[in-house]
Amino acid sequence: MLTSTNEAESCPYLYIFYREFSTASSIATCNMPKTAFVTGATGLLGRQVLRAFDHAGWRAVGSGFTRAKPPILKVDLQDQDAIDATLDETKPQVIIHCAANRFPDKCDADPDGTRALNIAATRRVALAARSRSILLIYISTDYVFAGKPGQAPYEADAAANPTSLYGRTKLAGEKAVLEVCGDTGWGIMLRVPVLYGHAETSAESAINVLMDAVWKASERDAQVSIDDWSIRYPTNTEDVARVLVEVAMRYLVADEARVAMPRILQFSSEDRFTKFQICQLFAEIMGLPLEGLNGTGEDKKVPRPYDTHLSTKVLKELGVDVRTVDFRDWWYIHVNLI
Repeated sequence: MLTSTNEAESCPYLYIFYREFSTASSIATCNMPKTAFVTGATGLLGRQVLRAFDHAGWRAVGSGFTRAKPPILKVDLQDQDAIDATLDETKPQVIIHCAANRFPDKCDADPDGTRALNIAATRRVALAARSRSILLIYISTDYVFAGKPGQAPYEADAAANPTSLYGRTKLAGEKAVLEVCGDTGWGIMLRVPVLYGHAETSAESAINVLMDAVWKASERDAQVSIDDWSIRYPTNTEDVARVLVEVAMRYLVADEARVAMPRILQFSSEDRFTKFQICQLFAEIMGLPLEGLNGTGEDKKVPRPYDTHLSTKVLKELGVDVRTVDFRDWWYIHVNLI
């Protein structure tokens, strides 16, 4: 645990956390609401969000469904009564809605289930939040944009044009929040790109799982093909969680001025890689050969975004710190700790 600013300053990344969490605690003592409710709290991002609010001095309550175990509450987001009862019991001042089907391939395999979770459940959560004057922060995605060459970076008010079912359902979720919450200021979006971080299994992250590809490619006579065309901006879940804490504080203390604050926010790392380049980095860190790894170009049969880089301009204008941990540094440390 950090005990002083000087200790934190010895590591710039930890200093960001120290400064933000110290700010969070000081605001919390000034009659700041103290309960945050996190949906999807068993997932890659949700776990970090729950931890970040807890570290910031909030009472952090999480919900899940298929993987929910105490203290995580099991809540069916397809059941409006269950959502209402849970919020009435926990009485949060902010909801961070992380629950989603966020893997494009899984979305295509289960379109009905994806729409039920990404759209219908989001509308139910928004209805419950508005009726109770709870701030709702909906986690959205860079895939709401087409990502055609030359279009990025995308500003928050750029025209959305998703090319995948995943992107379309997340955009529909955004619209549901805006429609339900209207101009009350109780519903906002935070779009994020592909995420990585501490995972229970590598399959939880489209970045972490590339470590498995590198191991497989190192096997005798193995041949593994990895995309070397699409640009990614992998962002750490701890950074996203930190930003969510600060956004929640800023919007809640704004009171009536909240209605004039931006509804759509975007956060992203500036670290730029293709998946193949990430695999090259992983191979370097682990000291593994690359002979079995092959980079591939654009797949014209399966349309996918080339570059959906998100501008963080709106967050900067709000005074939110958008710095992120260095991708290479984090992985060098993480791999050495495994």
